[in-house]
Amino acid sequence: MIQVDKKGIVLGKSSFGFEAEGVLNPGVIKVGSDIHMFYRAVAKGNYSTIGYCKLSDPMTIALRNDTPILFPQADYEKHGLEDPRIVLIDGLYFLTYTAYDGVNALGALATSTDLVNWEKKGIIIPKITYEEFKHFAEAKGLMNEKYIRYNEYQKNHEQHGQEVFLWDKNLVFFPRRINGNLCFLHRIKPDIQVVVSIKSLEDLTTAFWEQYFLRFNECIVLSPKYDHEVSYIGTGCPPIETREGWLMIYHGVHDTITGYVYSACVALLDLENPKKELARLPYPLFFPEKSWELKGEVNNVCFPTGAVEEGDTIYIYYGAADERIAVASVSKQALIAELLCNPA
Repeated sequence: MIQVDKKGIVLGKSSFGFEAEGVLNPGVIKVGSDIHMFYRAVAKGNYSTIGYCKLSDPMTIALRNDTPILFPQADYEKHGLEDPRIVLIDGLYFLTYTAYDGVNALGALATSTDLVNWEKKGIIIPKITYEEFKHFAEAKGLMNEKYIRYNEYQKNHEQHGQEVFLWDKNLVFFPRRINGNLCFLHRIKPDIQVVVSIKSLEDLTTAFWEQYFLRFNECIVLSPKYDHEVSYIGTGCPPIETREGWLMIYHGVHDTITGYVYSACVALLDLENPKKELARLPYPLFFPEKSWELKGEVNNVCFPTGAVEEGDTIYIYYGAADERIAVASVSKQALIAELLCNPA
């Protein structure tokens, strides 16, 4: 098994009101010698904003903002901005997050040229009801019954006439164009899906999404396979480019008598065709075992969302028990070697 070094907690909640209940699930990006961290900050009432800090090395906080860098400004995110991820594409920083309005949770995007000033692009994931999704997805045959189990209940969540959409979370862009196209991963439970065919965000039209859902089965890049991810899976860190393929660190969930357990998992995708899975670890990269992972706002959670490279070492930043941010490290070459021993 691959050796993982759990470094411990790098950031905990503070006395500031906007993050008094917890900090978790950060997006991280290295620029020069600095590591920039954008994290979900939770206030009372599960009201989330995005906080910011800067690290001088993978474990040392050099600067921490005392106010959120991004906060709700529109109805679609009025209850919070959750679980950011960040990449740099064509000189523009893409920060994706889950916009939550109290009923719907959908992938949204903000962009920046300097990591300070942000332009919100709004929700870029389709606003589609469960019934519409089912209609399109079953056009070529019955869909996996797990899609019904995890998504059908949402149609009963209507509040005060507000339309209820299919939850589509964990939006993560690849850090460069592939074959000239912007590519991103997203998650409609229980699988991870991929979009590989847009030149610009303007291509994400209603007609595009209708065609996408008509061939939905072709857009599933990973499905639960092993016991530690048998319930459902979701994206994690932005894919890391290697010579052997895209290194994809994601989360897997399995149900137990004490509730769901979230683990960090790894797969390898083809560089030019990321719909193609090349390899996958048959066991978790790491799982909840430390006190800071076992007990918190949500117990038994390791939720990876950001990674940086220092030589051969990958530092993985993850939400621990939905209350604090921790770091684990692993050798990139050792991880790739282990993956190649487990081809898809």
